[in-house]
Amino acid sequence: MNRIFRIIIGSGVAIFFIWLALKNINTRELIESIRQTEISYIVIAIFVFFAGYSCRIERWRLMLINENAKLNWTECAGPLMASVAANNVLPFRAGDIFRAIKFNKQLRISAATSITTLFVERLLDLLMIVLFLGVALAYFGMDSSRLIGIGGGALLSGGAIILFLLIFPSVFKPFAYWLSKAISRVFPKFGQKLDAEFTKIFTALEHMSKGSTMIKLICWSFAAWLSEGLVFWLIALSIPTISYDLAAWLALPVGTLATIIPSTPGYVGTFDYFTGQAMTALGNREESSIAFAFIVHAVLWLPPTVIGGLYFLINPIKKTK
Repeated sequence: MNRIFRIIIGSGVAIFFIWLALKNINTRELIESIRQTEISYIVIAIFVFFAGYSCRIERWRLMLINENAKLNWTECAGPLMASVAANNVLPFRAGDIFRAIKFNKQLRISAATSITTLFVERLLDLLMIVLFLGVALAYFGMDSSRLIGIGGGALLSGGAIILFLLIFPSVFKPFAYWLSKAISRVFPKFGQKLDAEFTKIFTALEHMSKGSTMIKLICWSFAAWLSEGLVFWLIALSIPTISYDLAAWLALPVGTLATIIPSTPGYVGTFDYFTGQAMTALGNREESSIAFAFIVHAVLWLPPTVIGGLYFLINPIKKTK
């Protein structure tokens, strides 16, 4: 019942934001903006999009090689793209669950390591979003509190906290081991297993937080998000009715942050509305801005869903005994 309730709420949120996005839109102008899109830019954007995901795959591989030094880029590519495809079509971020549990045997890694990499990925991505948002707001001379309800000081503090968590994960080690010992007093076997899992988690975290490794992870993260920003910008260039294409660099972090709001798989509605709002905030017409949001959404959603879906078809997930 809880899952059904969450699906209903997510669908309601998606419908509400789609309505907000379209309520003042001239449908004819919206269709005309989409129709005028120059396909050559979209093709280039798709290539850049996959370049960005190549960076994400390499980032994940770097996180995993402490446990399996023989892992190559190709072995990591399929599971990552498959998890993205699953997230795009299934509720409750099922793709993350698949990546954390179902691919470990073929990658020859533990579930603890796999789950830890997901956590570190989220922190790295959030750090990049905060960075890109801060740079965009500074460049356009905008007040962040007016746009997203968070002041510049809060953004800076958030980025500092994320960086601290990435570089000094061992700060949490005493608490984790205290927790496992406390549980062991009541449930000895479970406490021992939890202690062993914490050891694996902190081993993985300490590998990733090493100076050289963390620098590489941050660089690959920056390259991935820069590529995604170029996707946004190229799509803005593809729409002749977009009057200020550089607004795409503001739409990137704002639209991405909007995906935190519970919605349907693929972030229908929330992404489109806030991406459009970021574009109109810098002077673009509403019809052009929503056309931009829809096209960006399609480019971000369709290619990984197709590629990841093909991987699932070729390499179906076997039931674990």
